[in-house]
Amino acid sequence: MTLGAPIFSPSRVLFRQIAIFAQWENEAAINDFLSNDKLGRKIATGWHIRMTFLRQWGKISGLKLPENINSEELSSTPVVAVTIAKMKIPAIPRFIYWGRPVEKLVRDHPAALLANASIKLPNTVSTFSIWKSSSEMINMVQGHSVIPMPKRHVNAMSERERKDFHFEFTTLRFSPISEYGSWKGQKNIIPNLPNPS
Repeated sequence: MTLGAPIFSPSRVLFRQIAIFAQWENEAAINDFLSNDKLGRKIATGWHIRMTFLRQWGKISGLKLPENINSEELSSTPVVAVTIAKMKIPAIPRFIYWGRPVEKLVRDHPAALLANASIKLPNTVSTFSIWKSSSEMINMVQGHSVIPMPKRHVNAMSERERKDFHFEFTTLRFSPISEYGSWKGQKNIIPNLPNPS
C-alpha cells in the first residue's frame, strides 16, 4: 500500500506488488530459497534487506522471537521498524481516521529512508520503515520532530490506548545488515550497507 494515499484510490493498494516478511534459521536457508524455490527466484529479482532482531513490543501469534537483544537504544545507526496488526473489523474506520495522518507523517519524515505498508485482507495490516537513526525514529514516535504537526503518532497511540483498534499488535525493531537489489531503480537505500547484488 502507498502510505497516506486516499483510501479509495488506485494508488492506495498496489495489486501488482507483494511484500514478504519472513523469519529464517540462517542465511544458507534464505539463499537456498532465493535460488531454488519458484517463488524465491521471482523474489530474488526484486529488492530485500536482511536484518537482525533487536526489540519487540506487544505480541502476535505465529512469530517466535528471542528475548529483546539490545536494551540500549542505538543512537546514530540506521534502524528498521516493522508493525503487524490484526484489526478488529468494527474498528477499521476509526483506525483509518487516526492512522492516515500517521502514515503521512512517516512517509514524509526527513529521517525516513523508506516507508511502506501492506495489507492481507480482510484485517491484517503491516508497516515497514527504514530510518537514518533510531534517535530520529524515536523522536518521531514521541512527537519531538521539528516538522509540521509532530504529534500525529502520539495522538493515534493515545486513541489506541483509549480504545484498542487491534486484537493483536506488535512493533518490531531490527538492525539492517545487508541490502540486495534495487527498489524503484534505487540501490543502497541504507547508507554503508553491503549490497552484494
